[in-house]
Amino acid sequence: MINRRDLMKYSLLGAATAPLAGLSTPTFAAGKVAITEALRLGMYNSLYVAADKGLFAKHGLDADLSTAGGIALPVPILLSGRGQIGVTSPGMSVNAVREGGKIKNIAKIVGGVSMWGIAKPDSKIRTIEDLRGKTIATLKFPSSTIQVPTYAIKTIGKFDPKEAGVTFLELPPGAQAAAVKDGRADIATAFEWDVSIAAEQFGLVPVLSFADALGSLCFTTAMATEETIASNPAAIQGFCNAIAEAQKLMHENNAVFTEVAEKYFTKVTPSVVASATKNFFGSKTAIPRNPTISADEWDRAMRLEQGGGAVQSALPYTQMVDNRFAEQATRQFGLA
Repeated sequence: MINRRDLMKYSLLGAATAPLAGLSTPTFAAGKVAITEALRLGMYNSLYVAADKGLFAKHGLDADLSTAGGIALPVPILLSGRGQIGVTSPGMSVNAVREGGKIKNIAKIVGGVSMWGIAKPDSKIRTIEDLRGKTIATLKFPSSTIQVPTYAIKTIGKFDPKEAGVTFLELPPGAQAAAVKDGRADIATAFEWDVSIAAEQFGLVPVLSFADALGSLCFTTAMATEETIASNPAAIQGFCNAIAEAQKLMHENNAVFTEVAEKYFTKVTPSVVASATKNFFGSKTAIPRNPTISADEWDRAMRLEQGGGAVQSALPYTQMVDNRFAEQATRQFGLA
């Protein structure tokens, strides 16, 4: 599970190992683009649909998609010239820019905090306000399963969790659903595929969508160095075109999400993928309708990043986002 408090430290360490000044733009064949995702996650399915359905190739790209293995890792890969597009938390780009890197966020890959509160079917919990006095099963601190509900309680609920009797029951991976099932916790916070696994194995149901509670934001973005954008705008446009078309396909037919996810997550049972599909598209924001990043989405993401400890202070939308390519892609290939 993702631990966000330490991300700033790791991002800075990673950035420090890459030469931030005087980088020469990496040379690569026309159309060749190396895309590095932080982790292999269901909520990144826009990438997998674009690859599986031949959309990168359709838009002129010979795309190589690889997984870095951590949220802080794609940015150093970009800064060292070993990749052209990184997909990770936007806070990682902010930390790198503060250290001297020149990076822009070019597309929205995840449009909300794709975390759910899961509880027994007879639970009365439906809103952030309903978390007063409740025990929440989470992963061990530091973890976004603690930080996101804490942020939501303070900003949406407008109350202090400790004063309101909220208790976080910190457990090792895989133990959250069992704690709700046996009554030690009222609710657990989890991402997919864990939400649907909990439904299948423990009979729990998603009762609270943090994506909907917190609203649309750029929870995960695609980013590139300013040098790559300037030297190969056609590749950046092709990438955004493919993502816009992939997101349109999934929203017009949710079965596309299911079909592709089953190929990319072969160890996840089809029933879990099917359940997760309903959750992802039952949320209004988790899978974006298009890859554009608005100023409001950026500001909300920065407040979340600061609240979770991933960044010390935000940088403005005008400095960090280049929305030209996503806007054009949406007009030509995406959904409004």
